[in-house]
Amino acid sequence: MSAETIALIVAAGKGERVGGDIPKQFLPLAGVSLVQHSRRALAAHPGIDRVVTVVAAGNEAFVEGETAIGGATRRESVLNGLEAIGAARRVLIHDAARPIVPAAVVDRLLLALDSAKGAVPTLPVADTIAGKGAGKGDSLGDTVDRSALVRVQTPQAFDYAAILAAHRAWPAAEEATDDAQILRRAGQDVAMVDGDPLLDKITYPGDIALAEARLGANMRVRTATGYDVHRLVAGEQLWLGGVLIPHDKGLSGHSDADVALHAVTDAVLGTIAAGDIGQHFPPSDPRWKGAESGQFLEHAASLVAAKGGTIEFVDLTIICEAPKIGPYRDVIRDRIAALLRVSREQISVKATTTERLGFTGRGEGIAAQAVVTIRI
Repeated sequence: MSAETIALIVAAGKGERVGGDIPKQFLPLAGVSLVQHSRRALAAHPGIDRVVTVVAAGNEAFVEGETAIGGATRRESVLNGLEAIGAARRVLIHDAARPIVPAAVVDRLLLALDSAKGAVPTLPVADTIAGKGAGKGDSLGDTVDRSALVRVQTPQAFDYAAILAAHRAWPAAEEATDDAQILRRAGQDVAMVDGDPLLDKITYPGDIALAEARLGANMRVRTATGYDVHRLVAGEQLWLGGVLIPHDKGLSGHSDADVALHAVTDAVLGTIAAGDIGQHFPPSDPRWKGAESGQFLEHAASLVAAKGGTIEFVDLTIICEAPKIGPYRDVIRDRIAALLRVSREQISVKATTTERLGFTGRGEGIAAQAVVTIRI
């Protein structure tokens, strides 16, 4: 059975005009790549059943979820993606360089498909439009009647069978500015719906800063804490922050008892009011016996991402008399950063003792507390 509606994100281009060493669709925006913003927004929409991202061969690791391999041109990449989908009733084709996708625009596009084979979001042209003069140098030419013009954005929505047939019929030697023109060449009308300035395409370096400001205006900062304790016993391995540390004792627990990752996981879950680690991975469930705690943290991070949030900073404090945490501080930072897919600079790891007071002071256990900040 095919999915009703599939979103196809085109992210196979070189994206050179924005500058930098990597294609613009993989550049970070508020800590998350442009293409990931698009993918997460479309995946979160209740009217979309599946998301496929078209990337150049070798770039699959840059994106989450299902991928298809693109071609030499945008048109070929779209066709490859449409072929890879297999079957659907409707498809939305979106440029990865438009990271902010308002749900209301998607709503309008899907509604328009009830009476049309294709629909695109558009905006009126506000500026005066003119050609270049015929003289030498940069001289201004005649103006163009802008009342008859619109700015066309993506995502563009289509009947899947119709757009696939139109792409297959398009002459191989020609290129098209967008998929709507390909459908129009096949004799189908394309409906227009109201677009949104938030959908503006990122093309030049300054566009990143503008998108950051727009995104930030709609996001809020949330902070939550996590705390955990585990007993030190002989015969167990000592895992702290996803790192195996040599010691004469290890932490006892149902999983690998990584008290540091447990504290961070609870803090991440707390930022979206998603309960605690015990609710998601009950100690009564045999599946988690001896389990690596890194998967708990990755799960918590995925829940934040699914809600459109980004992890901004983690501050972890490990409380113990021994072992000394200093020699392992940076490798712990690197491990947590890898699990959360953020930079090491966003991870702080500290250690302290209780001056030989209490259970940590007596060497009976290790405690950890964490503070996590996200934007959502």
